[in-house]
Amino acid sequence: MHQNLLSYINRYASLPLTNEEEALIVATFQPKKFRKKQYFLQEGDICKYAGFIVKGAMRQYSVDDKGGEHIVQLFIENYWANDRESSTMLTPSVYNIDAWEDTDILLITRADMLDLMAKIPAMAEMIRLMDERNAIANQRRLNSTISNTAEKRYEEFAKNHAQFIQRFPQHLIASFLGITKETLSRIRKQAIK
Repeated sequence: MHQNLLSYINRYASLPLTNEEEALIVATFQPKKFRKKQYFLQEGDICKYAGFIVKGAMRQYSVDDKGGEHIVQLFIENYWANDRESSTMLTPSVYNIDAWEDTDILLITRADMLDLMAKIPAMAEMIRLMDERNAIANQRRLNSTISNTAEKRYEEFAKNHAQFIQRFPQHLIASFLGITKETLSRIRKQAIK
C-alpha cells in the first residue's frame, strides 16, 4: 500500500528517497479503509488528517440550507484528500468528505507531515510543488467558472480529467462544474452529435 505513496514522492523529488527515509514514511502514514459513503470528514469537525488515496474515490462537498450538495473536489488514486483550511487553522470544516467508492487511504496528521517535511527534503519538495500546482489549478478553475460557458467548462474538464468521467456520475460532475445535471446532459448529447 505504501509503495504507491513512495513512488509518488519520488516523482516529485529531485533526489530519490533513501531507505531510511522510506522506512520513516511507511512508519508515519497509517493505512485505513473507508467503505462507500463512509465519512472521512464531516461538516463541523476539525480536519485532523490528510489522506493519500491508494485505491478508490472520494468527494468533498458542502451542503446548502436547502440540502443541496455542492461538489468542491473529486479525488481518485494518487490524490490527497483533506480540508486544508480546517487542518491549518484548526477550525470546524464547512465541508464533508466521503468515500464514493470503497477506498484505501494512507493517513497522516498535520504535525507528522510537518515533521517529515523537516526531516526529509523530498517531502518538502513534493509539498512545495503540489502547493504550486494546486494554486495554479484553483486559479484556472476560478477563471473558467467566471469566464467560460458551461460547454467550455465541460470540454476542459473532459480533456484534463477524462478518468473522472468514468468514475463519478453525471450529477456530481455537473455540481463540480457549477451547472445542473440537465445542462450537462444536454452538453454531452451535443458533443456526441
